[in-house]
Amino acid sequence: MIETPRLLLRRWKDCDREPFSRINSDPRVMEFFPACLTREQSDSTIERIEAHFEEHGFGLFAAEIRSSGELAGFVGVMVPAFEAYFTPCVEIGWRLGAAYWNEGLATEGARAVMQHAFAALGLRELVSFAVLANMRSLRVMEKLGMTHDGEFDHPGLPEGHPLRRHVLYRKAAARVPGTSSGLDKWCSA
Repeated sequence: MIETPRLLLRRWKDCDREPFSRINSDPRVMEFFPACLTREQSDSTIERIEAHFEEHGFGLFAAEIRSSGELAGFVGVMVPAFEAYFTPCVEIGWRLGAAYWNEGLATEGARAVMQHAFAALGLRELVSFAVLANMRSLRVMEKLGMTHDGEFDHPGLPEGHPLRRHVLYRKAAARVPGTSSGLDKWCSA
């Protein structure tokens, strides 16, 4: 669990399923994804996130608003399930309901997750990627101090798909000589 001034980043609960489904069925939130998710697809996403936590010891946290207890979405890190020139790696990502946009919550949560990933998990690098037109996410990446590292075609989308082209950002942890995290298979040298 990670706490920020306004967020509680925690593991998922059964009561998160309904609000998460509402987030994933909102066309504004899913604008840069192939489609909105059904309730079953949204529930399956939570199950995959929890399985990732069990397998790797880290994952996408449920992002709860501390003052209200409402689920805002997710923020966290995960190992992408596809192969590309920059994998294996660990991705930092976020998805918040539209009601929580433009408040700095994605940046606040991602900063805390990034600090946790580097300090507690010992990761040496994080990547983030998004569709070229997703300016909200690109601004968060830049606020996190990540640097643009090129573009790629997302292998999970077919040739010619309008969302296939993505931009890649990276951020390396400060190096501490003579240390190793044990997570080197996800970290660039």
